[in-house]
Amino acid sequence: MRNAIAWIVAAVFLFAALYFYWQKNEAESRLRIADNKLAETDQQLEQEEAETDSLEEMVLPPDTMAVVPPGGTEFVDELGSLSEIDIQKLRQKGLRNPEADLMNDLNRKQGQLIPAEGVLGGKMAIRDSRILNDRYAMAYFEDGHNGGYMVLKYEVKDGNITWKVVDSSRL
Repeated sequence: MRNAIAWIVAAVFLFAALYFYWQKNEAESRLRIADNKLAETDQQLEQEEAETDSLEEMVLPPDTMAVVPPGGTEFVDELGSLSEIDIQKLRQKGLRNPEADLMNDLNRKQGQLIPAEGVLGGKMAIRDSRILNDRYAMAYFEDGHNGGYMVLKYEVKDGNITWKVVDSSRL
């Protein structure tokens, strides 16, 4: 009987040794897999940082949304340049820097002027605008889902600007 107990104890210790050896190998295997995933993640982060560094020149102010209008919605560069005569007329009506003053005022009042409501949590905003001459402007607006154009007429009296939507169309 003593021999049987000795064999049982030896078998239990041998089983425990094998079990702990197997657990050690399993843990080392999991550690290697985790190290490989960590190395891959570090490599991806380094690539993203390199791409971000190359785009530093294109950094926008924190409150500016980087929205690019869809193809076909950009205005031709020739549109929206005030002539010297238009600039002189607008200065006589009280604007110091006519094009900048008009664009800033349009951006401040855009919520009242855009003839459409945002959908799916979006908020309609003017993404691109052009001052066409001393009376009219054109703007592209969108909420990230829907958009459109509008033609605006403005009047300047003693430096105060009033806007009126003349026509609009949805895309």
